[in-house]
Amino acid sequence: MHQKVRGNTGKKFDEKKLPQGLFYRKDFLSAEDKQEVLNYLKTLHPIWEQRYSKHNPPPQGKEQRMLLRPVYWLGNWQFACLNYYHPPKGTQNRSVYAEKYPPVLARIVEKAERIARQIYSPKDIPQGWELNTCLINYYGKKLENGRWVDGARVGEHKDFEPGPVASLSLGERAMFQFVSSVGKSSPARVVFQQWLEDGSLQIFGSPRWKDELFHRVQRVDRKLGAELPGNMEGFNVRRINFTFRYVPRKDWVKYENLPEGLKEDVTPYVTELARYSSFFSGLLKDSNKK
Repeated sequence: MHQKVRGNTGKKFDEKKLPQGLFYRKDFLSAEDKQEVLNYLKTLHPIWEQRYSKHNPPPQGKEQRMLLRPVYWLGNWQFACLNYYHPPKGTQNRSVYAEKYPPVLARIVEKAERIARQIYSPKDIPQGWELNTCLINYYGKKLENGRWVDGARVGEHKDFEPGPVASLSLGERAMFQFVSSVGKSSPARVVFQQWLEDGSLQIFGSPRWKDELFHRVQRVDRKLGAELPGNMEGFNVRRINFTFRYVPRKDWVKYENLPEGLKEDVTPYVTELARYSSFFSGLLKDSNKK
């Protein structure tokens, strides 16, 4: 697929040939927007989440564990202990209202949506589709028991939110791979891979890349010596990724309307977020009034 899409200047640019359903632009982020994004990141205080909770205990044979990396969500927050958004059945009480996009990310999303609508057919874009939720992943190394442990990777998984997904990268480049189904007896086979570089935008959609294949971040380089804003003690950030997806707004839930057990599970996280966020401190105040 040889793509011609209008860029930020209104001129057409040609992307290298990629498999149908994939888009990648290395220099998507302008210097001005990049600085604005970095300034915004300085205001965020990501959190570490546990995978399970009191009301969502580990399945038989598994143990409680912390996620490999700290995270922050915008639009709506899919807490790990709520088991993420997973249609068709896992849609209720999974996506909690969160902070809105800052202006710079709203502009980036608008451009990404415009590109997606040009390169995908209508059947690959659900009715009402918009990139209205964003997972911010922080990749780096963590100080544990006096030694640095690197967790800059993501294992095989799928993004179950419907429609195309857009991914904006900052910092060190990451090896991103699409792989065949994961089996117990044999390792996953790499179907396609590419480096995601600083300031780049990747979009993937269509049944091939969303439904049939898994994807993963195999590793993150150290060549740039990048150090990005993190506001976390004992954690050095060398890559930050914004993954923009679509969750139908009918499936968003207010924190105060969560069932009591699930609300109890996420309240420690909301309380931590409220230390630095007026949005989340407002949630706690409104909830306490009920």
